[in-house]
Amino acid sequence: MPHLTFEYTANIEANADLDGLLRKAHEVLIAQDDVFSTGGIRSRALRLDHYRMADGAADYAFVHATLKIGAGRDEACRRRVGDALFAMMQEHFAALFAARYLALSLEIAEFGASGTWKHNNVHARFRPD
Repeated sequence: MPHLTFEYTANIEANADLDGLLRKAHEVLIAQDDVFSTGGIRSRALRLDHYRMADGAADYAFVHATLKIGAGRDEACRRRVGDALFAMMQEHFAALFAARYLALSLEIAEFGASGTWKHNNVHARFRPD
């Protein structure tokens, strides 16, 4: 059930390759040694038209990722997943980072076990027969 949300400033949309970012993010999450069920992975990129950064004096930009996961994974697992996702983000945005002011960030949050409801028939597609 990982839900990954990228919030990005509108001023980088033309150069951000957001479809590629989402594809790479799924590749990273799927590769995490059965930490996440492939059928539960969700991602989205949300454009921010209204934002302010630092002193507002330059054409600043940012991308903030939030990965929400089910409760119960240990710190080492969360660290491994976070390191892999953030490394992918740094690589994906390397050229943009070199060309402009850009801040990248990632946080991992856990869904509470008693605070979520799910109904999903996608998982069955990925179960072996």
